Amino acid sequence: MLKKQTVWLLTMLSLVVVLSVYYVTAPKEMGNSPALTANEKTEKPAKQPSVAVEETGAKEEPSTAGDDLFTALRMKIEDERSRLRDELNAIVASANATAEEKNEALDKIEKLQALSEKEATLETLIKSKGGYEDVLVRADGGQVRVTIKAKESSAKSANEVIHMVKKEIPDAQYVTVEFQPAG
Repeated sequence: MLKKQTVWLLTMLSLVVVLSVYYVTAPKEMGNSPALTANEKTEKPAKQPSVAVEETGAKEEPSTAGDDLFTALRMKIEDERSRLRDELNAIVASANATAEEKNEALDKIEKLQALSEKEATLETLIKSKGGYEDVLVRADGGQVRVTIKAKESSAKSANEVIHMVKKEIPDAQYVTVEFQPAG
């Protein structure tokens, strides 16, 4: 038990150090999220997932504000998942939990890790194939939101992104692609 606590403590300390370094070196300017001005929805026949394409029509913003927005969203998602992972680890470590509850918690931890890996893979894939400046993928249940920082957007490029998402996460029922103008 002492080794698990030591590993956990070292992991948390290294996370605090990494976040501290990031906050010290990150630009101090934080931009607001641009408002959506257009919302185009494309519907598929029955048994096909719903798809939505959103394009933000914000004025030119400094690129650091968009980068900060993407970074802030990534950190928020990671914080939420970290809290959930901690709760599930507490269930696994609990002496009062049944074997079934522990197994369910372990399964949820594995699914959470797999989802994070799929999101990271999709971000890299979309970024490299589309030549976009930045990409953020957020999957939650059957819903996947893709935010792309790009100079140009089109329904064709959104459709390609949707196909990439469906290939990587086949059980995604609702895929939203949002384009943000690159500064």
